[in-house]
Amino acid sequence: MTNKPVYQLSARQLILLAFAAALIAVGATALLYSLGSYWNNTGSASSLTEASPVPSGISDPSTVSDEQNSIEVYRAVAPGVAFINTTSYQQDMWGDTQEGKGNGSGSVIDTEGHILTNYHVIEKAQKLTVSFGGEKVYPAKVIGGDPDTDLAVIQIEPPAGGVTVVPMGDSNNLVVGQKVLAIGNPFGLDRTLTTGVISGLQRPIRARNNRPIDAAIQTDASINPGNSGGPLLDKFGRMIGINSQILSPAGGSVGVGFAVPINTAKRVIPQLIQNGAVNRPKLGASLPSVEDLAQRGYRMPVQQGLLVYQLVPGGSAEKAGLHGVTTDGTLGDILISADGQKLADMDDLFRLLDKKQIGDTVNFEVYRSGKTTTVPVKLFGTQAATTTGRRPTE
Repeated sequence: MTNKPVYQLSARQLILLAFAAALIAVGATALLYSLGSYWNNTGSASSLTEASPVPSGISDPSTVSDEQNSIEVYRAVAPGVAFINTTSYQQDMWGDTQEGKGNGSGSVIDTEGHILTNYHVIEKAQKLTVSFGGEKVYPAKVIGGDPDTDLAVIQIEPPAGGVTVVPMGDSNNLVVGQKVLAIGNPFGLDRTLTTGVISGLQRPIRARNNRPIDAAIQTDASINPGNSGGPLLDKFGRMIGINSQILSPAGGSVGVGFAVPINTAKRVIPQLIQNGAVNRPKLGASLPSVEDLAQRGYRMPVQQGLLVYQLVPGGSAEKAGLHGVTTDGTLGDILISADGQKLADMDDLFRLLDKKQIGDTVNFEVYRSGKTTTVPVKLFGTQAATTTGRRPTE
């Protein structure tokens, strides 16, 4: 009889692995594509998912010069681009209150005064004000934020004369080389227009919490600090992205900017307005990658996959019967693939689950005790993962 090796971890390795697992992403997530009932008050769900009509005042781009098109787009859309100022307060070591200020951009997305911006623009802000190029300043409040997509919604009380809504386009059918326009407030210079082209598509960028944001739009339109949260527009004046990041060794524009696709925003906006956050399915497990563990010196039975290190009580993984590392150091399950897609790291899992909803079932190929088996896992939401009262690992 052939003896099968039993892979175990020493006490010291367990401690190190626990520390490593705490540093890397844990609860695997997926976007929930619920549009919510809120939009029944301001428009149908289809009005959000479909491209909006071309704003009035913008001619057919094929009938005017490029210069005239830029002028018309700016005139039509700029009144709906917000200049967001943030103030935060914190105490220093002597007990004195220190005031911090920041600014960014945003786009009015409905007649109720909701404004779409980046999460990092309003993160930790305790006071928000908004202006639209004039002397009038409007107090604003945070409605919801999603650090995973770096998007947030704030709101002002609409003025008596109404607000200019920035129409949403469709980011699914973009092509490299097409004209784009960015309007924002770089370095505090309100409602500045820059133009360029789409330089690339499907660029992977990361939110500040290190979560991957896939399919970002790359542009050479000048984007600088203060542009964050502002709209990236097509030649028809429709928002196709939210300017979010730049690649720069010195902090200024070098012609490499990135925008979160508007279709990503369309998925999260309804939940941000209705719930203040995005309710995502969670796998409910610490999942260090096999490759990373092997590089740290752990002897692993497979070359690639995600080790189920620790399970969240009541979470999707535990309910499905997945096994974590035991107290004596015996390895837990290793997730090899999900719905036929290989899993090398957490980003692979995020990309797959990004297409899933709460209640969906994912079939995992699992390495367990020297054999591979298929384990179906039904995805539950945040509440399901916290029924025991313990804080989720994410």
